[in-house]
Order: sequence, then structure tokens, then C-alpha cells
Amino acid sequence: MEHEERNATPQEAGYSRTAVVIHWLLAVSIFFLFASSWWMLALPLPSSEFRFREFPFQLHKNIGITLVFLLGLLLFVRLKRRPAPPALESSWMRRLATIDHIALYVLILAVCVSGYLSSSYSGWGTTLWWTIDLPYWGREDEDLNIFYSDIHLWTCWALLAVLSVHIAGAVYHAFRNDGVVRRMFRLSR
Repeated sequence: MEHEERNATPQEAGYSRTAVVIHWLLAVSIFFLFASSWWMLALPLPSSEFRFREFPFQLHKNIGITLVFLLGLLLFVRLKRRPAPPALESSWMRRLATIDHIALYVLILAVCVSGYLSSSYSGWGTTLWWTIDLPYWGREDEDLNIFYSDIHLWTCWALLAVLSVHIAGAVYHAFRNDGVVRRMFRLSR
């Protein structure tokens, strides 16, 4: 078996090391963003006495913006070196996996962009990793801030639902031991 893996084509060997690392960076970051957002929203509003709220919000925005770049890199890597699709027993499973991945990519992008736009209309600036001041895409506007905040909220819930399907699929394949999950842990070159 080990000899077969060594001689396997890149498509048979699984995802590239870069794709696997980016996948897990995205997963951990998204988990962190969900967990931290509930905590952040419970913090008192900033005032001259309570300035500590700025750090978690900037960190949240920085990770979200970085996810857009990671997502773009993942798509580039996945399109550049496409592993063969796993041998799933039915065409509906392949379609569901494809729809799930497309929905994940679209929702991650939508969540990040709507969050950034909400921030742009909130009157609070965004400094990318505390070094680059990002432009405002608009003036301080409470109505647009609420509009984009609502989009951000609903796309977050949709992302959570699609992630649940994704994780359920991974658990299903892990219990079947059909090699699908192993592809995301095996680090080929």
C-alpha cells in the first residue's frame, strides 16, 4: 500500500499540502470568528473608559479580511492541481459535495464582504493587522451599517448551516472509512 501511494498520481494522492493547510486555517479561523463574535457583542459599547472593545473587533475584522485572501489562494491552488474526485457510491453524493463546497466558498466571501461593508458604514475604521488603514467605502451611515450587519448576520447563520452539513458529511465518511476524510489529512507534495 505504501508503495502504491508513493507512485500515485497527484490526483490520486489527495489534496496538496498547501490546500490542506489552507483548509484547516480557514476552519480554525471560522470557528474562532463564530465563538469570538458572541463574546464581542456582549462587551460594553466603547467610551472614554471602555476602549478595550476595539482590539477584539479589529482582530475579528483582520481575520475576516485575511480569510478572503486565503479563500482566493485556496481556489487558485484547487484549480491549479485538482485531485481526482473521491469514489463516492452515488451521483447525488457527488452533487451534494460540489454544492456544499460552492456554497461554503460563496458564503465565506459574503460573510467577509458584508462584515467589512458594515464596518465601513459604522464610522469605525479598519486597520489591517495594525499596519494599513483600509479605506472607508462610504460615510458613517447607520441605516447602511444596519443593512450590511443584517446581511452579515444572516450569511453567518447560512454559513453555520452549510458548515454543519459539511462536518456531518465528514463524520459520515469517517465512520464509513472510505478514504474521503483521509484525503484532507494526507499531506502530499
